[in-house]
This record gives sequence, C-alpha cells and structure tokens, in this order.
Amino acid sequence: MNEKKYRWGIAHIYASHNNTIITITDITGREVIARASGGQVVKADRLESSPAAAIMLAKKAAEIALMKGINAVHIKVRAPGGHQGPKIPGPGAQPAIRALARAGLKIGRIEDVTPIPHGGCRRKGGRRGRRM
Repeated sequence: MNEKKYRWGIAHIYASHNNTIITITDITGREVIARASGGQVVKADRLESSPAAAIMLAKKAAEIALMKGINAVHIKVRAPGGHQGPKIPGPGAQPAIRALARAGLKIGRIEDVTPIPHGGCRRKGGRRGRRM
C-alpha cells in the first residue's frame, strides 16, 4: 500500500463583485506560499471578478503551491461582508474552488469566513434609507 503523504495548506478565497483574490498559506496561515488576483490574468477591470478569471488565477496559484510542496488545502471563502458589503461571495468563488481541485490539490474542509456584524455601528443611508 503506497499511501500518499499530504502537506496541508489553507486557500483563502476572497470573492467580491469587483475582484477575486486567492492566497495559499501554510497551515498556520502566517506564511504566504502563493497568491493570485483577477487583475493578474485579465486586461479589463470589469472581468476581474468573472468565473473565467477565477479559474485562471486558481490554476496559477495551485501551480505555485504544488511547486513549493503543498498538495492539499483547506478552503476559506470570504465575501466583503461587514456592515456595508454584501454577505454572499461573488461569482468567482465556486469556479475557483473547482479549479483548485482540478489542478491536483486535495480539498479538505470548505468554510465560509465572511465577517458578520453583531450590532456595532449604524449603517449609512439615513433614517429613510438610500434613495435612488
């Protein structure tokens, strides 16, 4: 029985409606092993968050990680969140996860780490909300 030895890392995927950023770190999350963003793989700003760009940048990050010896990752997906930002990830999140798996990385846990407000400051927009 030849059991494959896995070296684990963490893939942090930040997916907003304007961009997708992937950062692969070691298991502690302190040392960055690979990183890629939508702006590195497409020319137009409006395409940075597209699923096609997410696939390309996931391949790029996975290639660097595999070269440096990381062959398995836990995934943390994050949307902008907080008080102002949307709480759901942008269009590049799912294609990025799929591309990481196809690139040869073993996927462990997938977790949503979007910041959620607990009370805190008052939202912008005034008493009657945002009027268009």
